[in-house]
Amino acid sequence: MEKSTVETKILADALTPRQIVEELDKYIIGQFEAKRSVAIALRNRARRQMLADDMQDEVSPKNIIMIGSTGVGKTEIARRLARLVDAPFIKVEASKYTEIGYVGRDVESMIRDLTELSISRVKAEQTASVEEKALGLAEERLLDCLFPMPRSLKNQRNQETPDDLDIDDDLDIDNDLDIDDDLDIDDDDIPFPFDLVDTADEQSEALEKQRERHLKTREKLRQQLKDGKFEDKDVEINMKSRSMPFVEIFSPGGIEEMDINFKDMFSNILPNQTKKRRVNVSEARQILMQEEAEKLIDMDTVISEAIERVENSGIVFLDEIDKIAGRESRQGPDVSREGVQRDILPIIEGSTVTTKYGAVRTHHILFIAAGAFHVSNPSDLIPELQGRFPIRVELKSLNKSDFQSILTEPKNALVKQYTALLQTEGIEADITEDAIDEIAALAFQVNESVEDIGARRLHTIMEKLFENLFFDAPDLEEKSVTVDADYVRGELAEIVKDQDLSRYIL
Repeated sequence: MEKSTVETKILADALTPRQIVEELDKYIIGQFEAKRSVAIALRNRARRQMLADDMQDEVSPKNIIMIGSTGVGKTEIARRLARLVDAPFIKVEASKYTEIGYVGRDVESMIRDLTELSISRVKAEQTASVEEKALGLAEERLLDCLFPMPRSLKNQRNQETPDDLDIDDDLDIDNDLDIDDDLDIDDDDIPFPFDLVDTADEQSEALEKQRERHLKTREKLRQQLKDGKFEDKDVEINMKSRSMPFVEIFSPGGIEEMDINFKDMFSNILPNQTKKRRVNVSEARQILMQEEAEKLIDMDTVISEAIERVENSGIVFLDEIDKIAGRESRQGPDVSREGVQRDILPIIEGSTVTTKYGAVRTHHILFIAAGAFHVSNPSDLIPELQGRFPIRVELKSLNKSDFQSILTEPKNALVKQYTALLQTEGIEADITEDAIDEIAALAFQVNESVEDIGARRLHTIMEKLFENLFFDAPDLEEKSVTVDADYVRGELAEIVKDQDLSRYIL
């Protein structure tokens, strides 16, 4: 396929900005500006791949800072984005990183984690592509367990096979099945002793007949195995032992800073160990299929493709960036703030991170930062870091109308969730429109008077509202319940009025 054709296909397969916003609208109410900025940034990833190679290196990702109080949808946008785009994605908390030399994780670990996720994803895709072939190989091994080859035929095959090719070493033959009764096999199919045969020609002819009978019986078993007649039969298989020797690493960053893959090193030094395990055929098929799939997958190709995806399509959502905002000139030396910013800076502007799978370049990874910025401002970040986030979007606080929409419109709306939970007890709950209005009004009121935690306030109110109903649900004789405005006020009015009490409960 020509390059231009590949480039056109990349852009055709990518979602348009409008489509991305429409998908996010199914789960997130409002915040159109934030959705729009994220959609444009994602579309630009596909546009960049259509440029000439020399131009691709010059186009840097347009990193985004989302500014807004907690509960307005910053994290939800990132979480839904991860499911929407076919790209390596990781969400990290900026507050868990510390400056190099101090207790905590170093900032490069976010790229290592992103690489691990990408490799797991590519490996899963490769496994799915070879699943059919792996299933066929697993069934062959199962047949060897259910109906082993007669010793006479095995000895003859060993004589015809080179000494360095051990065919059946990985199979533990355990044929405890009653061939006549359980497998519906004719008596003529049973291998017969050939020590009564005198001449070499007769022996050869007998062996050939025995081989034909064995293959015929094996095909009958194969069909019955596919028909699921042996699913509950127990077989004994040899599994690869996954136990590794214990190694303690005495270094500040642990094993992630060491450019040695100890797991692979010990697997090459120590012999492959197996352990016997008795399982039913259904479970054995899955175990053997997984082993065969791992043999069919080329891990070098997996690693190469995974790193390429990280470098060109990776997305890092850096949450709570406001927690590390601060400068020494204003607040004094603080290694957990400005120190972390200076360590994150090279990762965002583009550097090479060493992982156990190889070097990963971060020049074209998209960083989306988010923070409430209640006690600090984006301008409190060091100037170098501010310059690496050219797009800034402010998310609006939620009002009563937004709360009403959140309760009913999204696919995972809270009203739908609580109704479904009650249906598991056989109770049909009717949550009326005036009840939804009352819940939204109470959520907005408590946010205004206590603390604005956005849509998360709805969770606390809904839990308190349905607390008694959930407790009594298994014992209720009346299987139909109506939740209206009076019911809501009766359950929550006193708590909302008592400001001190609402601080603790709502």
